[in-house]
Amino acid sequence: MSSSTISGTPTAENAATDNHRRALLRSLSPLIVDALVPMAVYYALSKGFGMGTVAALAWSSVVPALRTVWSLIKDRRLNGLAALILVVNLAGLAFSTMSGDARLMLAKDSGVSSVIGIVVLVSAFAGRPLMTAGLKPWVTKGQPARAAAWERLSAGSEPFRLAERTFSVVWGGALLAECVARVVGAYVLPVDTMVWLGNVILGFAIVFAVLVGGALAAHPIENMVDAEVHNLASGNDEAAPAGKA
Repeated sequence: MSSSTISGTPTAENAATDNHRRALLRSLSPLIVDALVPMAVYYALSKGFGMGTVAALAWSSVVPALRTVWSLIKDRRLNGLAALILVVNLAGLAFSTMSGDARLMLAKDSGVSSVIGIVVLVSAFAGRPLMTAGLKPWVTKGQPARAAAWERLSAGSEPFRLAERTFSVVWGGALLAECVARVVGAYVLPVDTMVWLGNVILGFAIVFAVLVGGALAAHPIENMVDAEVHNLASGNDEAAPAGKA
């Protein structure tokens, strides 16, 4: 056992693990607010206070919208994806509330997933993969050397860029599949069932994207960054970026 471990001083490996955990918590926090909290609000209002189904669904949908607004205010900049989610949420909420159709209100939640999925897929095929914004902090771990390696690979390695696109394609496809499943469920299953089952479907889609996207793209990208960091640390600045075809 090393002296740093005995004295309680965190090792580099422990620090990296902590960074991974913090990145995971940051990525899961929107899911908790946008999925679990609205579900709890719906059941509290409909079962606990006897509110009508449509009204309970409407009030539960306010929570994700408020989170997105707060995110825009806190960051003090207009995030295109966040703004898109907010607009789709508000438009879907207004339309479904006016119609008074509880099933339509459930289906509109999947509309958000479909819009995000389509935008992510388009961004991948356009060469500007949207999911890179979430993947890069996880891989670089806040370390300047890893960030520099990422930029070098992104500029000069086609296998690296292909992995970036693959990551976004996996996530975009998973979100579109989740949308189809939730729309079908909204019109086939009871509303009370679909309120919780919709979150299960969303969770399954996310787990699928994490596992498949990790195997096909995230882990290869991390390996390429590791190799490139080694190249840069060895003073091999003129070497071809790791993974370059």
